[in-house]
Amino acid sequence: MKTIGLIGGMSWESSLVYYRIINEEVSRRLGGLHSAPCILYSFDFAKIAELMHAGEWDTLADLLRSAARTLERGGAGCLVICTNTMHALADRIADASSVPLIHIADATGGRIAADGHATVGLLGTRYTMEGSFYRRRLEERFGLEVIVPGAGDREIVDRIIFDELCRGLIDASSRAAMAAIIGRLADQGAEAVILGCTEIPLLIGAEDVSLPVYDTTRIHALAAVDYALEDR
Repeated sequence: MKTIGLIGGMSWESSLVYYRIINEEVSRRLGGLHSAPCILYSFDFAKIAELMHAGEWDTLADLLRSAARTLERGGAGCLVICTNTMHALADRIADASSVPLIHIADATGGRIAADGHATVGLLGTRYTMEGSFYRRRLEERFGLEVIVPGAGDREIVDRIIFDELCRGLIDASSRAAMAAIIGRLADQGAEAVILGCTEIPLLIGAEDVSLPVYDTTRIHALAAVDYALEDR
């Protein structure tokens, strides 16, 4: 079984979910007392968020490249960035290490395409919704049409993520607001919705909306297990 290298702390709430899913899945597949060999590099998210808001993406790239090298030296057989937004830097991080980086958009896009959806809504931080790095990968690699919420709804989603979910706060009114935004994406033609921030599944799930939802945290964590166990 390969050791999974987790680049986390962005935020720690979702990194905790990664660790739980990975270990639960390894236990389910292998039985007995099995769990997953993992190495976690966990950032202080306050520093990461400050650099994001300041647009210091080169500095962020340096930090994540250093984390990737540290995990590789520690014996990681693959890398998992435990956040959607930081995949804006995925190519630069992958280039810093000789072990494979499991890309969250590839794992998610493959699942959506296999399920036969062509048009999907995308929720996430404003960096994920407004940037091209995530949408373009889904469009070019998996032939998906990606719809994002309008400007006002993007602001609401981003606020809920940073002001509530990354602080461990779960609010019923925010769940209702998120469900309404997903409803508007459905009105625009979305056949399913990507929960493209690893904190969003802490708030809302398939039971709360009419569209199929793709929980990127779970999909990504299971892809890491697939890779870690592929030689068994």
